[in-house]
Amino acid sequence: MTGSSRGPNDPERRDRIIDATLELVAERGVAGVTYRSAAQAAEVPLGSVTYYFDSLRQLLTEAFTRLAESESSRYGALLDRAATPQEAREAVVEIICGHQVGSERELLLSYELYAFAARNPELRSVMRSWMQRSRSALGRHFDARTARALDALIEGFIIHNSVDEEPMPREDIAVVVQAITG
Repeated sequence: MTGSSRGPNDPERRDRIIDATLELVAERGVAGVTYRSAAQAAEVPLGSVTYYFDSLRQLLTEAFTRLAESESSRYGALLDRAATPQEAREAVVEIICGHQVGSERELLLSYELYAFAARNPELRSVMRSWMQRSRSALGRHFDARTARALDALIEGFIIHNSVDEEPMPREDIAVVVQAITG
């Protein structure tokens, strides 16, 4: 009996490879990911990585797609719980300042995704899809122009606060969000 007729004996292997690749990107950056390092991190044979992924670019694209979907889900969940405009504004502030969405790991992965997408135009669709999901979640509470502005504001504040010696305090961010949303 050939391997293809009996089905996979480790159905989670592909997912483990993708998850391990995200961990590698967080630890080493995109440049630190190879088929071999992904196999070692996922604790699978090297042939498993090449079996599931035709290229390293495909593996990285699927890993970054998983990141974008995961982050979008958490981001959207915060906004879904908002029942009033004020709660929606508070959710935006939480997205910027809280730890539910933007951990240091996710921030590093986002930086890597931005750089990788800038160098690989075919990956920009992952970024555009992420932006669309973010704007759609914001659009449940704000008009389209405000949702787009808030999306950019969220990204900008998160990036700036991650490197600023004196990050903008939550109270000040709440004032800016209020000013933009009316």
